[in-house]
Amino acid sequence: MAGINKISGDFEDLLPVMADKLGGEGLITELCNGFELLMDKDKGVITTQSLKKNSAFLGLRDLGDDELASMVREGDLDGDGALNQMEFCVLMFRLSPQLMEESQLWLEEALEEELKNAGF
Repeated sequence: MAGINKISGDFEDLLPVMADKLGGEGLITELCNGFELLMDKDKGVITTQSLKKNSAFLGLRDLGDDELASMVREGDLDGDGALNQMEFCVLMFRLSPQLMEESQLWLEEALEEELKNAGF
């Protein structure tokens, strides 16, 4: 879990700043870009091996195999041993409590707007 804690500390600080700078859509685009950077190009998912191979992009060279595997397990919602794009984005949001709160506000604003446009 040390790996997940290292990432959590880094992203807890970084993601809200990115969200403020890029807006909701821009942040999602950047998360998608991050997923593509870390994924196994042949499989289309992030595996422990692809994370290890590409972890230098995140400044995580010091993490061991067990820590990287733990990170993948933490985000693996369907139990297939890898992270698809949705699982990766969910994990990144989960690692940033401040961003989770902000995303709830974005959702509430979007729902309010949709209801207003529908005449409610």
